[in-house]
Amino acid sequence: MQGKMGKVKRKTLYFTAPQQVELREGTLPALGADDVLVETTCSAISAGTEMLIYQGRFPRNLETDSVISTLRGGFQYPLAYGYACVGKVVEVGTKVDKSWQNKLVFAFQPHTSHFISKPEFLYSIPQSVTCETACFLPNMETAVNLVQDGAPIFGERVLVLGQGVIGLLTASLLKKFPLEALVTADCYELRRKASLNLEVSDVLDPNSESFQNDSSAYAHRKFDLTFELSGNPVALNDALALTAFSGRIVIGSWYGEKRTEIDLGGAFHRSRIKLISSQVSTIAPELSGRWDKARRFEAAWQALEMIKPEKWITHRFSIDQAEKAYRMLDENPQETIQAIFGYKS
Repeated sequence: MQGKMGKVKRKTLYFTAPQQVELREGTLPALGADDVLVETTCSAISAGTEMLIYQGRFPRNLETDSVISTLRGGFQYPLAYGYACVGKVVEVGTKVDKSWQNKLVFAFQPHTSHFISKPEFLYSIPQSVTCETACFLPNMETAVNLVQDGAPIFGERVLVLGQGVIGLLTASLLKKFPLEALVTADCYELRRKASLNLEVSDVLDPNSESFQNDSSAYAHRKFDLTFELSGNPVALNDALALTAFSGRIVIGSWYGEKRTEIDLGGAFHRSRIKLISSQVSTIAPELSGRWDKARRFEAAWQALEMIKPEKWITHRFSIDQAEKAYRMLDENPQETIQAIFGYKS
């Protein structure tokens, strides 16, 4: 069918080469009977995965996402990428329930001003959640998954390496547990200040000469559970050094093509430390009998209402300023926590 709005033009962000992005304009096809048209309000930039793509540090032989239909395919330029779009349904197909009209929705969608989607791929935003907060849904789902994979126990000592958005959300959830100590670490002062506001036991600088001594003091020498969320593989050596015998290290960072030497030849060999790979696309097998994606999304929405992470938005850019936004994130990551794009009608 031809949409009631006629031909709709959209702007879509593409990564075209290392350190290069561009906006491409195109015309959307006519709206199908089973489709809806969404006009984007805002979308969040992933300072982790998107920066690896921007810097050209992604593995070329890996699928972008095997679960999210809008992100299928391989990592290769030119690439439209992004997975945190919030918008308003402005038109519905003839076979779509009319209640979708004017709904605010979330979608795992690359950065684009308009997109066509099947309703089953959209998530209605609760009235208590703002559009900017809804942009944090993928990161909150990731944080929920990380905590579930770590399975903290009453009275444990926990360390979170990395206080970007994922680290801050994970620490916020962990703060609700009755832990003996919750210590966080980040190399950027801005993020340490944000973490300190969570009232954790302490916030440390991993680049300081006294880092391992300071963190050990808070954990009585060792942590029971460590989360590596810094995006820097070097931090794995800190995690190994600071985790107790038979402790767990949850690795939530995606390093792309970053490489470093990991010290597995020392105390690790006798430590019985468990290294846990944690990624949000799937649910841990031991939980899958009781948990599915729908239940985890429900938990993530509730956590968003509780934590209200929009306080960590440090930069707002128009989609037309995309080149400036990525250049800033690449050259001055210490100045930002979360950056988002806004879209004008």
